[in-house]
Amino acid sequence: MNQDEVEFQRRWANLLLRLKEQFGEALDLEAILFLIGIQELGKGPVKLSKREKLEVLHIAVCALLVRYNYYRFVGRDEDGWPHFEATEMLPSLKPMQQHRFIKEAILEYFENYWNEKI
Repeated sequence: MNQDEVEFQRRWANLLLRLKEQFGEALDLEAILFLIGIQELGKGPVKLSKREKLEVLHIAVCALLVRYNYYRFVGRDEDGWPHFEATEMLPSLKPMQQHRFIKEAILEYFENYWNEKI
């Protein structure tokens, strides 16, 4: 394993530990995406349908990819839900590369949110 990979794994482990301490249980990737989506939705605790929960995951992915200029925030609808527009085609990545890319975006998200390196 090269030094970049070791550093990435360290940062990811630190994020998982910090989230576990905050929420009292380990969170998997989908739960972390859901957490980001809820944060970006900005409505606080709400009851969501299954379809809305999927939309929350979509919000998270779009919000993460805004930083890489693949999406841009276009505004909120009358119900307060954020909407995004694709601005650039996503690169063709293998599943493991996609997984790594989204984890890197999550790390950046939380580092910006907490205003500190993980």
